[in-house]
Amino acid sequence: MIMTENEISNKIIGVAIDLHKAVGPGLLESAYENALAYDLREAGLIVAQQVSLPFVYKEVSLEVGYRIDLLVENKVIIEVKSVENLAPVHFSQTLTYLKLSDLKLGLLINFNTKYLKDGIHRMVNNL
Repeated sequence: MIMTENEISNKIIGVAIDLHKAVGPGLLESAYENALAYDLREAGLIVAQQVSLPFVYKEVSLEVGYRIDLLVENKVIIEVKSVENLAPVHFSQTLTYLKLSDLKLGLLINFNTKYLKDGIHRMVNNL
């Protein structure tokens, strides 16, 4: 069954909330990233981690170190954070990854919050 971006993101959010309830805030980003990837795969989703994202400038593809934390079903980007407060650059980074990858939907998730719902941000690339 082919899922829409919204269906995928709803599933991701549910899985992320369950993960946060189980372990709480305060872990490293890499711990959340790996646990979330594991749980999403267990939920039946296709997940790629640390996906290299080239920067194309004047028709030249430049490998400059951009990496998508998680790419789910080749449709939804997840940028995982574990910081006290998200900065504007975190939102810009997620939007840039969406533009560079020509994808429509991204989730910026900061696990370092008391309630994860306060740390989830949907980002839309208006292609």
